[in-house]
Amino acid sequence: MQVLDKTIKQLTVPTPFAVGDVHVYLLKGDMLSLVDAGVKTKEAWQAVTEQLKESGYHPEDIEQIILTHHHPDHTGLIEQFPRLKHIAAHQNVDVWLRRDEAYFRGYEHFFHVLFIQSGIPARFQGFLDQMRKPLILAGRGEVTDALDEGDTLPGHGEWQVIETKGHAQSHLSFFRQEDGLFIGGDHLLKSISPNPLIEPPGDPSAERPRPILQYRRNLQKCLELGITKVLPGHGDVFSDLEEILPKQMKRQVQRAEKVYQLIAAEAQSPFQLCQKIFPRQYESQLELTMSETFAQLDYLEDEGKIEQAMEEGRLMYAAK
Repeated sequence: MQVLDKTIKQLTVPTPFAVGDVHVYLLKGDMLSLVDAGVKTKEAWQAVTEQLKESGYHPEDIEQIILTHHHPDHTGLIEQFPRLKHIAAHQNVDVWLRRDEAYFRGYEHFFHVLFIQSGIPARFQGFLDQMRKPLILAGRGEVTDALDEGDTLPGHGEWQVIETKGHAQSHLSFFRQEDGLFIGGDHLLKSISPNPLIEPPGDPSAERPRPILQYRRNLQKCLELGITKVLPGHGDVFSDLEEILPKQMKRQVQRAEKVYQLIAAEAQSPFQLCQKIFPRQYESQLELTMSETFAQLDYLEDEGKIEQAMEEGRLMYAAK
């Protein structure tokens, strides 16, 4: 546990995921709140309860949970607090906490169509049957307080809500202007760039979001806020945004340039590119590697360097 000041403490919680530990933040104010809630495992619950005890609290003292986004390593323990009154989050979190079956069916259909269009062979379609598997580590509940850009946190009026979509279509961060402190979830991390994950649009008739473009816009927005210290969802607390974020943005452009060189040599489908970019990972991490592939394609298309066309039901990308 790391004490940051008299109103906020960082609790570190283990996860079974490759990213490693996740951080949860204890906020004192008009309510006692947790920002994020770890993953639903015995080990995570033990870590949370022990660190709460070190702070002089117990699970029944937690009145509110504030979520940065809907991923399981951030929502897992929301059901464990007996006197919890509020769950505050982006409205897009709600369908995940409620296990909205209509949404999930639409989610799976979106990927089924996208994967076929991307040229992914039928032998990989079984991946769709595994898409709900991580939910066993996620919490169930309901968003009671929907948050959006410019709101303040319930019970913690000094914290402003900043929309930071990119890693997730539900992602929010929280900024305390008086001292520049920023709770960044998975949006701002010191040592790694978050995956810009593909998700379906809220309106099935609309185009899918371009998370890499959202992520880059929101990085730039963060550079203009006056942030002095980032409290991340993973990894070290850090302060040198002006050095770290431009480097992360530059690395993404460099990755996109490598993809452009592949496309300049010949027009290719997203799956063909994914195989070349991630030859060792694409079979075991298809969703992540395809999301990263589309991130580079979306960036290059937005830059006007490539164009897409549908050929016999398959997406193909060619250099302009």
